[in-house]
This record gives sequence, structure tokens and C-alpha cells, in this order.
Amino acid sequence: MKENLKIKKIGFLGPSGSYAEEAASRIDGELVPFDSIMEVMESLKQNEVDMGVVPIENSIEGSVGVTLDLLVHDYDLKIIGEIILPINHKLLLNKDTSIDEVKTVYSHVQALSQCRKFIEKMNVNPVATSSTSMAAEMVKSQKYSAAIGTKKAAELYGLKIVADNIQDYDENSTRFIILGKQFHSVTGKDKTSIAFSLNEDKPGGLYDVLGIFTKCNVNLTKIESRPSKKKLGKYIFFIDFQGHVDNIEVKNILNNIKNKVLYVKILGSYPMEGVDQDR
Repeated sequence: MKENLKIKKIGFLGPSGSYAEEAASRIDGELVPFDSIMEVMESLKQNEVDMGVVPIENSIEGSVGVTLDLLVHDYDLKIIGEIILPINHKLLLNKDTSIDEVKTVYSHVQALSQCRKFIEKMNVNPVATSSTSMAAEMVKSQKYSAAIGTKKAAELYGLKIVADNIQDYDENSTRFIILGKQFHSVTGKDKTSIAFSLNEDKPGGLYDVLGIFTKCNVNLTKIESRPSKKKLGKYIFFIDFQGHVDNIEVKNILNNIKNKVLYVKILGSYPMEGVDQDR
């Protein structure tokens, strides 16, 4: 990936010490932290950065809803790559605090959810922050509190690691997407992400769309739905499938889908990524 993506600035969900930074560091360029996923996308829209790296899916807790919603409703950006990062959550404490003194645990809502069982055993109050690294930054000056985050965050903010690998399931990974403004070129091992809504509620509406992929023998790698934000019971569907928008077969599929849905948006075509084992 580093050979194909020559960039100057890469925005990521910060501050420094986040998992997003670890993912973004696998691309050549200057890393620029932002306080929220929306700020990363806005900075890319305003040409303050050349690319953005944000989380979109976790193997334990599923999709990051805010990322999907922003891509569909608020920004005309393109997914140009993906990075799948193994996640090993650690419990971080102020050096003056012992684990039995902890009353509050801070972290991103996804991290808190991924460590639900561990938090319940601690019998503490979980409080959501904008990122895992923001939680660590807060805890450095607070006694009786802890953060769930990375080894780098512990080093940056002078915290001690008192528990390792605290997520509920050992096999934990987060998929980050790389955002740009133009489609990635064809590589031959590509994935396309789209979002669409159906014309109306009727039996077989979604089946009609999915049947197009079956007839074309195209493999779906993901399908899910999110509320449309317009009416109760109305949904936006998200599909990832193998192929690139510049392939004739994919163009035919998308044309057929357009005839069956109210709305469709191509979120990107980009190289597929395997789980990176370099931790």
C-alpha cells in the first residue's frame, strides 16, 4: 500500500496514541490528528489533508455508525483503501492510582463495548470519550480513573499498564478505511462499497437487489442496514462486494441496481486488505 499511496498529509482520529494513528502510520506521509471522525472528513473536504483514516468496523461490536452515516448523508468522499488492525486493549492507570482504587474507566464507546465483561468485573463506571487516546490524555491528570487504550498512549501520557488483552474476545480487529476524493485505480484485487435505499416496502425488494449479484456470480463480503434518518422503518443498506467500478461486470450490476432502488451511492472501489499481523 505504501508504494501506491504517495501523499503529504494524512488525517486520523486522534490525539496521538490512538489505534487510528497506528493504522494511519502504515501509509507514508505526515500524520495530522483530529478530535472526531467528522473533523477528519471535514479536513479532507477542505483540502487541509490529502487523505483521512477512520474506523468503520470492528469484529466484536460491528460497524461504526457515525462513519457510515457521514459517508452517506454528509460527505462526498471515496474509500480508497482499507487497513485491518488487530486490537489488543490495555487498561491504563495514572501512576499514583492502584487498580482497586479505580471508580471510572474512560475510552471510546467501541472500546468500552469490546471490553464490557472486564469492566463489569471491575464494577466501575464506564464513560465514553471521542477516542481511546483522548481517554488516556484525560487520565494522566486524574486519580481514581483508568483508560482503555494502547501501549503507545501509555508511553505518551505517562500511564502504567495494569492489564493486557482485556477485550471480551481474543480475536479482535478493527477495519479502518482510507478516504480520498477520487476513486482508486483498478488493481485486480478490488472491493466496491455502495449504499442504497429501496423504493418502497414490499416483499422481495432486497432480494431483487441481492439476486443481481447471485446471477452475476459476484461475491458479497458485507451487507448491513442503518436507519435512513428520515422515517421509522426506512433503512439505508450497505453492501461490499468484489470488483471495481471500472470493470464492465460491475458497471452492469450497478446499472441494474439503479433500476430497482430509490437511491444508490458508490462509496468507493479500492484494494482489498488482509489482516496485518505486524503489531
